[in-house]
Amino acid sequence: MAWAELPKKFILTLLPPAFWLGVWQLAAYLVDCRVEGRGNELLLPYPATVLAALVRLCGQPAFWSTTAASLVRILLGMAVGVLLGALLAGLTSLSPWIDRVLSPGIRVIRATPVVSFILLVVLWTDRNFVPAIIAGLMVLPIVWSNLSRGIRETDPQLLELARAYRFTHWKTLRLIYLPALRPYFLSAVTTSMGLAWKSGVAAEVICLPRQAIGTQISNSKLYLEVPDLFAWTAVVVALSLLLERLLRRSLDRRKGAGT
Repeated sequence: MAWAELPKKFILTLLPPAFWLGVWQLAAYLVDCRVEGRGNELLLPYPATVLAALVRLCGQPAFWSTTAASLVRILLGMAVGVLLGALLAGLTSLSPWIDRVLSPGIRVIRATPVVSFILLVVLWTDRNFVPAIIAGLMVLPIVWSNLSRGIRETDPQLLELARAYRFTHWKTLRLIYLPALRPYFLSAVTTSMGLAWKSGVAAEVICLPRQAIGTQISNSKLYLEVPDLFAWTAVVVALSLLLERLLRRSLDRRKGAGT
């Protein structure tokens, strides 16, 4: 039965990308018919042209070092943002006065456009640190909001039981708060991954670190290397989807082990 369903699953998996590749191919063909000369290279290259550019880039050692540098920066910034968001959620839940002092600042961070933060941080620190800082700033409000909500919605009967049995603060945290906050934390981290990655690359495009995917995207646009621009963009999209899937699988596996 399982073997009989494989062709159907295979078709259902390939159908959406095949459709959009067909749309891309048709649009590139229409551009090619409309614009003479280097129309496709400068406006909308064919998928095969972008694939050739991607294969050429993958054959260069600088491609892998550049990709690794961007990954390290953005993942480091995301990790710091998650830690700070969790810490602030704990602090704001301790006292209404702490919440009144800190919450407006966190909400301002969430409401401020990413570009404004990038331009400000460029003035304050080295350009190589900007993507990590921006990624952390984008993650922090999401983690804080989710965990604060989880703390507020923790079962009060369980907390009353902990007080009745005179649980220590650490035991209450470990046995009641952490299990209650797990779904809120998983939701915050999985949502933050894509946002951190996109905002980090956007910061690289503006601040131009020495080795960064965003720097390569900016250079491709500057020198009108449109196939390379599409190739680097495909790398960003592929890495974003891959990281999100790996994170979801890792968290689901830990959730299953914990259960």
